[in-house]
Amino acid sequence: MSTTGPTVVTTGGPVRGERRADGSLRFLGIPYAQAPVGDLRFAAPVPPEPWSEPLDATAYGPTAQRRPFAEVTTIPEPSVPGAGVLNLNVFTPEADPAAALPVLVWIHGGGYVAGSAASPWYDGATFNRDGVLLVSIGYRLGIEGFLHLEDAPDNRGVRDWVAALEWVRDNIAAFGGDPAKVTVAGQSAGGGAVQTLLAVPAARGLFRGALSVSGALPRPDGPEAARAASRLLTSRTGVPATAAALGDLGDDELLALRDRLSEPGPDREGLPPLLALAPFADGELIPVPALEALTTGGAGADVPLMLGCTEDEFTMFPGPGPDGPPLPVLLGGLGLDAAGAAAFTEAYAEGGAERLFGQALTDVTFRAPNLAVADARAAHGRPTWLYEFAWRSPVMGLAFHCLDLPFAFDLLDAEGVRAAAGEAPPQVLADALHQAWVAFVTRQDPGADWPRYTAEGRATMIWDTEPRIAADPLERVRGLWLD
Repeated sequence: MSTTGPTVVTTGGPVRGERRADGSLRFLGIPYAQAPVGDLRFAAPVPPEPWSEPLDATAYGPTAQRRPFAEVTTIPEPSVPGAGVLNLNVFTPEADPAAALPVLVWIHGGGYVAGSAASPWYDGATFNRDGVLLVSIGYRLGIEGFLHLEDAPDNRGVRDWVAALEWVRDNIAAFGGDPAKVTVAGQSAGGGAVQTLLAVPAARGLFRGALSVSGALPRPDGPEAARAASRLLTSRTGVPATAAALGDLGDDELLALRDRLSEPGPDREGLPPLLALAPFADGELIPVPALEALTTGGAGADVPLMLGCTEDEFTMFPGPGPDGPPLPVLLGGLGLDAAGAAAFTEAYAEGGAERLFGQALTDVTFRAPNLAVADARAAHGRPTWLYEFAWRSPVMGLAFHCLDLPFAFDLLDAEGVRAAAGEAPPQVLADALHQAWVAFVTRQDPGADWPRYTAEGRATMIWDTEPRIAADPLERVRGLWLD
């Protein structure tokens, strides 16, 4: 049950939200930029045209996701039609400018080609209960957000993230938030977004803390890889990779082009094995690859960072079939020589041969990059907290990709959670994980029970029914992929 809530005046104009049964407020679908259509489809985001009458902010705005992915993803991800996809949602305990509450800005995942800020898994009610204001943002996806075009600015999706954070800086006080207490967070592609933003000079000063959940970044991710994706699109479809050629195509036509780009084939040389459409170092907005900036430079040096992943992110992915290349060949494609492949097979033998390839994908995509970032930051004494979510769902017997989110948001009763986590997911784990997030957003420290990750101790939080601290539990990952 909800009722019409108060009206808040933003830099664009007044917005009218709704008061929920628990007393909190939500304002949905607020535009932070103009609809990316016409000449703006492949342009940098432009501030919205101002309005004078109160905008009805009681329903989720349009999403860039144009297909209902709920049937094939763990997270319910609604597709909402409409052009104005550059919008955001504000969940607040009370729209009191004097409250000065800490703010969590959430960036959804979906491989940079899918996902929805309208998911019930991203509801801000429990954060509001605990004194945190939550903002969830939409952004351009796929070709519109990330394909390199010769006649358009690069990394348009990244520019959308920055524009949304600038909106938060300029407006969040009116909703009860403190613009000086913003933590940016996200999962999967959203976690990669967090790491990317740490390496974006234009984002400096827009947030004070960062929380990367199963952060995924493409590799390679420089300009050559971006140009290779553009050439591949043209060679496979005959359509030039330009805004002029793509601008008048409909949503279904663009999705069909994206599908062609995603197909496997020997002509993908120079592209990352995953995430061909994703942020990349363009030499301007993103000066150098994010992972390189985070492991070799000073990117985000003064920003506290919490990061980690689940124990079995992609372990459910099957290994090679009887007609496919043998496992050592697949592992070679991920960077392991013959000796490394043998060592990997021995290290993960207890999981069974059928899970080895999925575990390798988990290591390469999530564990090893996160460990590299944590090690590099620890070497310079930068505030860092590393974790691994190890609770295994009885549904699959794994701690798989996305499973940790309803625990972190303390939304175990949300739509779709029991299908992923079983009929009795442990509330005690949700209590502990959620409170660690609240503490980090509020004080930039998850609490005394979770020490910083240092070069000496390498303390890592293991999230399970009984959370515990382990000393360097990812040592074998370091030995296989990083040393």
